[in-house]
Amino acid sequence: MATADPGAAATGRLPNPAELLHHPAVLEEQAQRAASFQLRIADWITAFAGSMHFVYLHVVLFTVWMLFVESKPWPTLTLIVSLEAIFLSTFVMIGQNRQASFQQTKADHDFREQELELKTNTELTREIDRLTTELHARLLGKAARPRP
Repeated sequence: MATADPGAAATGRLPNPAELLHHPAVLEEQAQRAASFQLRIADWITAFAGSMHFVYLHVVLFTVWMLFVESKPWPTLTLIVSLEAIFLSTFVMIGQNRQASFQQTKADHDFREQELELKTNTELTREIDRLTTELHARLLGKAARPRP
């Protein structure tokens, strides 16, 4: 993996993760996320909903609700949990759509880079062939001429 500090490999030290270079598609995605307030909110909600803090908070809230707030909490609790599930599934789908878009952008970038590399390698191979043929003709041409 390339690093921003070329001397890191020479000194034998591991690069700082902040020094690692990122794929252009990753940098573009990060810039889009940072520029959009809505995406930052969606990222925060998705990150929180996917954490153990979310689970612990719900265990505490539901326990308190069932034991201390209502004697028969099931109708209201069912409504709240159902509404929460609707909203959380929406955030999951937003995250999946953004991930799919990111993967497509990365795949497109990688394809363009590979095609450029293939073109460059083909040109280099043709030039090596031309030079080898020319060198071979010169060497055999000199060997075939009689010496005066």
